[in-house]
Amino acid sequence: MSPWSRQRPKSPGGIQPHLSRTLFLLLLLAASAWGVTLSPKDCQVFRSDRGSSISCQPPADIPSYLPADTVHLAVEFFNLTHLPGNLLQGASKLQELHLSSNGLESLSPEFLRPVPWLRVLDLTRNALTGLPPGLFQASAALDTLVLKENQLEVLEASWLHGLKALGHLDLSGNRLRKLPPGLLANFTLLRTLDLGENQLETLPPDLLRGPLQLERLHLEGNKLQVLGKDLLLPQPDLRYLFLNGNKLARVAAGAFQGLRQLDMLDLSNNSLASVPEGLWASLGQPNRDMRDGFDISGNPWICDQNLSDLYRWLQAQKDKMFSQNDTRCAGPEAVKGQTLLAVAESE
Repeated sequence: MSPWSRQRPKSPGGIQPHLSRTLFLLLLLAASAWGVTLSPKDCQVFRSDRGSSISCQPPADIPSYLPADTVHLAVEFFNLTHLPGNLLQGASKLQELHLSSNGLESLSPEFLRPVPWLRVLDLTRNALTGLPPGLFQASAALDTLVLKENQLEVLEASWLHGLKALGHLDLSGNRLRKLPPGLLANFTLLRTLDLGENQLETLPPDLLRGPLQLERLHLEGNKLQVLGKDLLLPQPDLRYLFLNGNKLARVAAGAFQGLRQLDMLDLSNNSLASVPEGLWASLGQPNRDMRDGFDISGNPWICDQNLSDLYRWLQAQKDKMFSQNDTRCAGPEAVKGQTLLAVAESE
């Protein structure tokens, strides 16, 4: 969502003022028929059989109370460091809460207790450096937690205690340098994990032990140097794996061997010069289609006999290969600058 403009809009294309006013009145009447409040100082309210959906952005005032049937609340783009303590009182049916772009620095441990049926919590683009233990004590129904683009430098597993149904966890765009062991141990229903655009140099070996059906793993934009052979082993049904924009110089043999359903692999813009033989054997087979493709561009490939296994695999999978023209050899001198696919086809 974007902030409301405080400037009065001009009539487009030279439309006469009385005609613009007529159009505005027609829109206002239509909006009123659907239960939408348009006063600049009021939040927008849409009422349906499901319940009330409320959207508040400046210059509207933050509501002092919510209708008892509120199921969706967005309070965004305010200059807030803290939220009113009673904001959610009386809104026990709330299912979605969007609090992005507010500058929030902290949350009260009791903040979410009035809304036990909450399914989505979006805290994107705030200034949170941590979460209070006990915040999710009454949040057993929460499916989606978005903490994207805050100021988290550390993460404690205890902050997330109480989340029994979590399916989507987004921690991207923070300042995380390391993760605690056992972080996801109790998140058996987790489907998407986004740790992209942090400062992670290593990952705990047990990071992915816990989720039973992880489908998407975002690790792009970190500082990872090594992909170990056991990290992905607990997730045979992983479908999308993003490792682009790291500093990967080594991928262990067998790192992908347990992946039965991988549809997309992005290893672009790393520091890979070579990979171990057999790394690709389990990928792109008839029952592992890799239908959404792969990208290994932007790496300093040394195109010698050590890549013969990769050459064979590329020829069989070239129709699924992204950025073919940007996947080039950094050496030896005889093939420097040539595309990896061209060298593979000449072998």
